[in-house]
Amino acid sequence: MPAPALPVVADIVEITDAFCAEHLDAEYAGLCRALAVKLARKHPSPLLRGDRRIWAAGIVHTIGWVNFLADPAQTPHLKMERLAELLGVKQTTMGNKGALIRDLFGIGRFHEEFVRADMIEKNLMAWLVEVDGLIMDARSLPVPVQHELARAGIIPYVPEQEQR
Repeated sequence: MPAPALPVVADIVEITDAFCAEHLDAEYAGLCRALAVKLARKHPSPLLRGDRRIWAAGIVHTIGWVNFLADPAQTPHLKMERLAELLGVKQTTMGNKGALIRDLFGIGRFHEEFVRADMIEKNLMAWLVEVDGLIMDARSLPVPVQHELARAGIIPYVPEQEQR
């Protein structure tokens, strides 16, 4: 990470960590940290320009968007209006910063780098593989095959389950 970005990232992470500890959870905090570091490593780092609180809000917004934070069926969940209010920024500003971050890295829904573990389980697309021309859920395959698929990066991990 470039030296000029270190204090900026430290301030942003302080904001996102405190917010996540109070309103979300440790997993959200870790994902926000990872995104802040990724932004800091971008050359030139966009974090070096603009308000750190707005960058923090854009980061939380992006991670929340990837993981459907606004969906009341999710735990935790938080509407985007409330997210902006709690972070002390305007919702449109936060949303615009989140869109800029998503565009910068090509981040989509269920983005593998920033998706919560419980969301991976719900995302059937993360588990679909083609075997002899048939599309299958990799979780139904023998565990040694799952290990090979995970090692090759085809599935996210080998689910904890009994040997079949």
